Amino acid sequence: MEIFLLYFLFINIIVFILAGYDKYLARKNKRRIPENTLFFIEAIGGTPGLLTAMFLFRHKTSKTSFIVKFSLIFLIQAVLIYLYLTNKK
Repeated sequence: MEIFLLYFLFINIIVFILAGYDKYLARKNKRRIPENTLFFIEAIGGTPGLLTAMFLFRHKTSKTSFIVKFSLIFLIQAVLIYLYLTNKK
C-alpha cells in the first residue's frame, strides 16, 4: 500500500510540473509538451495533479477538446474505482 501511495504522489507531482512547464512554454511561444503526454500521465494516476495545475496555472481551461478528453479519462477512472470497490469481498 505504501508503494502505491508513493507512486500516486510521484505521478501527480510529475504531471503538475509538466503542466506548469507547458504553460511556461506557451507564454514564451516555444515548442509545447504534447497533450497526449499529459493525457497519458493523467490516465496512469495523475488526474488530481493535472486538475490542480489546470486551475492553479489557468492552463487549458478554455480549450474545450482538452476538457472533454480530461473529463472522459476522469470518468473512466471513477467507474473503474467504483467497480473495484463494489466487487471487493
